[in-house]
Amino acid sequence: MDTIFTLLMVLIMIASILLTIVVMAQNPKGGGLSSTFGGASSAQFGVQRTNDFMEKATWTLGATIIVLILISVVITGKPSQAAPAIQQPVKKEAPAQSAPASQSTTPVAPTK
Repeated sequence: MDTIFTLLMVLIMIASILLTIVVMAQNPKGGGLSSTFGGASSAQFGVQRTNDFMEKATWTLGATIIVLILISVVITGKPSQAAPAIQQPVKKEAPAQSAPASQSTTPVAPTK
């Protein structure tokens, strides 16, 4: 399990670094916080759209990271130990003794 966990962690780190590089390489779309504080460029109406490849790479790498994390949790997750069930004490009773069978099946009337 340790090698699988190590492999998944390395893949997650590589995807994270690639995602960081792709996001940093994108052209800003404009607006957002930068325009709120006066940092808007003069080409606000002519803002170029982010390259489609960069946008698809961003979404793909983000989804890859999420999937790899979920796989690592499922594969390397150790089952939690359930609390031991409290065992009820076993009642030890002697079996009921049967009454001796009477020889006569007709009732006997008491005598005076």
